[in-house]
Amino acid sequence: MHVLITGADGFVGAALVRRLLQGPPTGAGQGGAGQGDIRLTLVDRHFRQGPPGPQHRHYTGSFADPALLQHLSDDPPQQVFHLASMPGALAEREPEAGIQANLLATVQLLEHLAGLTRQGRQGRTSPPRVVLASSVAVYGALGPEPVTEQQLPQPELSYGAHKWMSELLLADFSRRGELDGCSLRLPGIVARPATESGHGSAFMSQIFHALREGRPYECPVSPEASAWWMSLACCLDNLLHAASLSASAMPASRCWQLPVLCLPVASVIEATAQRLGASAAALIQHRPDHRIEALFGRQPPLLTPLAEAAGFVHDGSVQGLVARVLAADV
Repeated sequence: MHVLITGADGFVGAALVRRLLQGPPTGAGQGGAGQGDIRLTLVDRHFRQGPPGPQHRHYTGSFADPALLQHLSDDPPQQVFHLASMPGALAEREPEAGIQANLLATVQLLEHLAGLTRQGRQGRTSPPRVVLASSVAVYGALGPEPVTEQQLPQPELSYGAHKWMSELLLADFSRRGELDGCSLRLPGIVARPATESGHGSAFMSQIFHALREGRPYECPVSPEASAWWMSLACCLDNLLHAASLSASAMPASRCWQLPVLCLPVASVIEATAQRLGASAAALIQHRPDHRIEALFGRQPPLLTPLAEAAGFVHDGSVQGLVARVLAADV
């Protein structure tokens, strides 16, 4: 099976590559495949090391580069994990780069893949399964009432608007039978590398780094701020589950709001400090930033019965979240 991963050297992408190489992937209509049967095409702006094996390929640059698109024409993928994006805060500061990375290049990639189906060049009977990493940023600022899977998107950042438009495009290609798409609205995935910048929700990861390293950190939201949390391991579980779902299990929107843990920042700090034997009170100081708290620290309970019935999962508890984060190489 040929699998394309964009953003393959990023936080989630690199972990997904490792997970795929550890065991047999599954795919829509593909069944199980042995580790030796998987071929990866990995795309990112930079790579820290070479391809993980001779059957795998790296493309350094945009996922809309003509050379990559020609390669996909010659060797179409059966699965696509579209993870690449420019972080929301950075996209706000650099709007032209943001719309190119988060929307226009995505349009080019999806159109090219759909075009291969139209041309009948795959030599297969079904279109590729495309898993798009969308974001809860599509919702914008939320009120105190619980959010359901029918919540209307009202993005307040360009990043959220671009993700919503990409969801709609993927759903339309799927309606036409040219792609077999699935969008996942991801929450804050923790703990991102401490060196990453441009994420408005970066405080969610920085808390873990500060407590692990025993260094002070000024948190830009209040202790009672409530956020939606998911560990990297849980995120990978959900991405791979999305790739394995049958087309008949998909909602008409082709979009899933994933189950998440809705937790106060204080409870995550306390659980992490207890596990590490650290003094949270001495290390974490709160200096709330109104805009950051409004967008990332006032998230209400999230109700996702449809996604849970379909097999998507969250981390179970704050203790489970913290254990999985600290067990990872952050």
